[in-house]
Amino acid sequence: MIEQIQDLPPGALGFRAKGQVTAEDYERVIVPDVEAAFAITRKLRLLYHVGPEFTGFAPGAMWEDAMLGFRHFSGWDRVALVTDVPWLRAAALAMGFAVPAQFRVFRNDDYEVALSWMREPRAEPNNGNT
Repeated sequence: MIEQIQDLPPGALGFRAKGQVTAEDYERVIVPDVEAAFAITRKLRLLYHVGPEFTGFAPGAMWEDAMLGFRHFSGWDRVALVTDVPWLRAAALAMGFAVPAQFRVFRNDDYEVALSWMREPRAEPNNGNT
């Protein structure tokens, strides 16, 4: 199951994975929220918390996750994954270079740090002017 995390700043979405996560969870919860957010903004921040209540991904759920990322490949501003699941942390750290956004992996104990990172103002690009 996936539930939306409330009280994030404008331009940020958050989701929490609990129990078994299915492809239907993505289709029912994440995809509509992400598509609606991209309809009104060109850059989006994402916080994804896979906490201790998480038991696994059903077949097809990881595929839905990848497809969602590819549909909006250049639209991500920041992506934070909060989890202590060893294989998920390893995969995220190994593939983080491919995410076209600021990407960080946090431990469950650092959930509040991840929230703070989501709330930080966006750094303006330096165009050489001082």
